[in-house]
Amino acid sequence: MFIKIYFNNKPLFLCDAIDGEIQSLVHHDDAVFIDELNVHTIKAMIHEMQQPKVHAGIFFHKNIDELKKKFFAKFVVVPAAGGVIKNEVKEILMIYRKGKWDLPKGKLDKKESLEECAVREVKEETGLKDIKLLSLLTVTYHTYHEGTRYILKESHWFMMKAKKKQLLMPQIEEGIDIVRWANQEEMPVYLLNSYPSVADVLQAAFKKIN
Repeated sequence: MFIKIYFNNKPLFLCDAIDGEIQSLVHHDDAVFIDELNVHTIKAMIHEMQQPKVHAGIFFHKNIDELKKKFFAKFVVVPAAGGVIKNEVKEILMIYRKGKWDLPKGKLDKKESLEECAVREVKEETGLKDIKLLSLLTVTYHTYHEGTRYILKESHWFMMKAKKKQLLMPQIEEGIDIVRWANQEEMPVYLLNSYPSVADVLQAAFKKIN
């Protein structure tokens, strides 16, 4: 099992096994590997992930729950939720926000469930009115600075469906310029100007759709 956390576009794997995608990274010169869990090694990994020469990290510990708890404690964890919306012809709704193709999502409000947040954000950012929430798809993590705070955003992604014949209205005040349906064959072009976490979410979505 592993948890993937993005530092900008660089993946850090918190894991309890070295296999698959992780195995191929272990011996790369531009990857950092740590297998001792303490305050100093956590700080060291966070520091290394911010170095230009480092392009991936692997933090191994036999108890992944303990590793996650101690690693996440170094951040302010911000929960968010969003949606992968498919229509009746298996197209996915993409948004163009601040120069990148993305999926609609946003931060959780007080007293709001993740499901409520996901539906609200999709409606606000895309203009869709009629949406059906299906199921939780995946969870992604990425980090960023907010003043002196180091944030870990935990985004919960839900599969949804909606009819194609609805008026699409980008939420301009949130930096969204375009809302557009895209089919699976077109997706590689969109992902050339997107985020790796979006690629991970879409990969999980198309596995379900197909």
